Amino acid sequence: MIKYYQKYLLKKAIKEGLQVGERTRILGMPNFGSEPYLIRIGRHCTITSGVKFITHDGATWLFRDEVEFKEVKRYGSIKIEDNCFIGVNSILMPNITIGENSVVAAGSLVNKDIPPNSVYGGVPAKFLMNLEQYKKTTKQKSIPNIPNGEKKKAALIEYFWGE
Repeated sequence: MIKYYQKYLLKKAIKEGLQVGERTRILGMPNFGSEPYLIRIGRHCTITSGVKFITHDGATWLFRDEVEFKEVKRYGSIKIEDNCFIGVNSILMPNITIGENSVVAAGSLVNKDIPPNSVYGGVPAKFLMNLEQYKKTTKQKSIPNIPNGEKKKAALIEYFWGE
């Protein structure tokens, strides 16, 4: 039932104008907000569960009763260029671009542009390393000889717990 609802929400967002490139994976249930037509996601990206896309400043509601600010409404676009990874529960604020070949770490708050070939993380998101450094670090910390499929679980249990 949940997967059906996830697919429904994604199709609805696309119907409302969300642009998603080829070979992009949308995992779990991101929140594309009330203006999905202000979001563009490039090719070969991964958007993980719980990512929130904020395309407007709802706080302007506080002072719209004042005549001078009656029509004040702020919106902004979010662009994710090709080959990016957006980690679980990240929040993407309005008026940002995430450059190609970039990684946003889980739980990050992105409120400024991220340049290409970068890894950013934190609240607010800050530069952690470039993509080449990330590749090297990941290779050094990877677990050797872990199979895919059914044997993966047993191999990981053996590796971490020795069982």
